[in-house]
Amino acid sequence: MEFDLLSYTVFFVAAFLGGFIDAIAGGGGLITLPAIMAMGVPPHLALGTNKLQGVFGSFTATLNFTKKGLINYKECFVGIVFTLIGALIGATLILFLNANFLKIIIPFLLIAIFIYTLFMPKIGESDRAAKMNERLFYIVFGLILGFYDGFFGPGAGSFWMFAMVALIGLNLKKAVAHTKALNFTSNIVALGVFIAGGQILWLVGFLMAVGQILGAYFGSNLVIKKEVKFIRTMFLIVVAATICKLLFDYFKA
Repeated sequence: MEFDLLSYTVFFVAAFLGGFIDAIAGGGGLITLPAIMAMGVPPHLALGTNKLQGVFGSFTATLNFTKKGLINYKECFVGIVFTLIGALIGATLILFLNANFLKIIIPFLLIAIFIYTLFMPKIGESDRAAKMNERLFYIVFGLILGFYDGFFGPGAGSFWMFAMVALIGLNLKKAVAHTKALNFTSNIVALGVFIAGGQILWLVGFLMAVGQILGAYFGSNLVIKKEVKFIRTMFLIVVAATICKLLFDYFKA
């Protein structure tokens, strides 16, 4: 496919904004995927290209958080392994199936997360006692959310962050950092599947990758510097935007 200069500019700006938002609160795909599809790219090709550029953003954020000591890989290693498995299954299935049925249930789950977070203002301010065995948590949610991110994607980071805070008691800043490591895992596995399926626009993907790297770098630095209240506010904004976007897509169809 060929694009003009304006289209390439849109791709780059969308990637920068997506990487910036995704590093803080997840949901960057809400910006990048619609931008790619708005340029006339077919759905599967758009999903594959989105994964290519997204890998660079999640890797940049993960690397930055790792350098600052916010990710404990001993804690989330099991999650990485099972996220990999889940994403492999999900990304393989999406090449053969339509993801529309997920659009029905995901917005309502996100609405529940939004309401709970809104009315629990102190959630995520500090580490709390876990309500679920950590190893079991990473096995179960690694498979489920890895599958979901590989298969469909929107809101996966929000689900990870909320689950970590609510079920294993992580503070919100640590949950953001761990989420990026798991997002990177599911992104790169799904990318491998899309490459094998020939569903990548390489030039667009690498151009957006540059925007993702810059956006993720600045976004992850904000997480490191800012207090939990800022992260929580961004989280609520992103979840609300995700809900609106998915409902709009559903009723438009």
